[in-house]
Amino acid sequence: MTASASHSALRPATSGPGGAGYDDDRPPPVRFAYDPQTWKEIAHLLTNLPMALAGFTYVMAVIVTGTAMTVTVVGFPLLMLGLTGARLMGRFERWRARRLLAVRIDEPSPLPLSRAGGPLQRMWLALKDPVAWRTVLYDLIRLPWGVLTFAVVVPSLFVLWPVLPYLARALTNADRAMVRGLLSPSDELERRIAELESDRGVVVDTAAADLRRIERDLHDGAQARLVNLAMGLGLAKEKLLEGQADDVVAAMVEEAHGEVKLALQELRDLARGIHPAVLTDRGLDAALSSVASRCTVPVKVDVDLVERPAPAIEGIAYFTVSELLQNVSKHSGARSASVDVWRTDDRLLVQVWDDGRGGASLDGGSGMQGLAERLDAVDGLFVVDSPVGGPTTVTAELPWRDRGAGGRGR
Repeated sequence: MTASASHSALRPATSGPGGAGYDDDRPPPVRFAYDPQTWKEIAHLLTNLPMALAGFTYVMAVIVTGTAMTVTVVGFPLLMLGLTGARLMGRFERWRARRLLAVRIDEPSPLPLSRAGGPLQRMWLALKDPVAWRTVLYDLIRLPWGVLTFAVVVPSLFVLWPVLPYLARALTNADRAMVRGLLSPSDELERRIAELESDRGVVVDTAAADLRRIERDLHDGAQARLVNLAMGLGLAKEKLLEGQADDVVAAMVEEAHGEVKLALQELRDLARGIHPAVLTDRGLDAALSSVASRCTVPVKVDVDLVERPAPAIEGIAYFTVSELLQNVSKHSGARSASVDVWRTDDRLLVQVWDDGRGGASLDGGSGMQGLAERLDAVDGLFVVDSPVGGPTTVTAELPWRDRGAGGRGR
């Protein structure tokens, strides 16, 4: 996650009166004449009572009954169905507020029941649904409010009609506050769900790209050399069966031997690109020192870790540094570079510095953007500070996860 992306993810969508996630949905100013918006507000106030009666009756008949019956096995499925119905009632109330009160509210995300696992997991997910429980609370407190608004508006249509537009605006403002407070989606929860869905797509795309790269490397490299090796050994066998000169067969076997060594080297390089053995066995310090030794620029490596992080976090940190040092070798024109790794509370920080020409940015190519997306997928940060003329400092921040007993290196 880039620095700008992380701040924008935490910033509300708008700053209008509707709060986070709402547009500026203020109704037009009140006028003495009854305009269409005033009539809509009056209609909303008059329909509050029948809607409140329906909602209160539903809550008492289904939710309260289901809650009381949770002492038996039957109560939990009944309560689950009742909360599902409460969600539907909340959707209708949001639609009514949009049409009559000009309040624009986003619909909450549906419950991910299909991904919840078995029936018990789906039931538990529905039972702890905050959207449904806030709708239940909304239906409970609406009954006295519906009685009050109906009792005020009906006589006012005949007695206080000159000031009814102002009275209706004051009453519907209270309605707007209740709708926004109880029927709106949970901003932080909704943002987190959307972020996790996006991150899941990035992880899937990254994994697919890695599989395609491995398949291409195997097909174009080691597999082609092994095919040539098989053909060479087949020809050598035919030469031996035909009784040809030993020097011809020896030359063919020597060529096959060379193909075997090249194929083995390509397989080692490919395995190192997937997950290097030195990282598994000895951790980040040794693995990053190995990467730094292959860089064309002198690199100082300083890894200050008392213990090793989880293998997944360790692997992402390794490949991040590896990619950044490749960029230093190819593009920076630097004379020296450094890699620092340390832990701060529950975060693992990686910083790569070089004294090159600078000018690096996330928009400069797919490599840096790919690193940012990979870190974003695990709740990480990726910050590039590279003014023109240098130096360049890239900071990667990853969540710290403890290494399981089964994941420790030898």
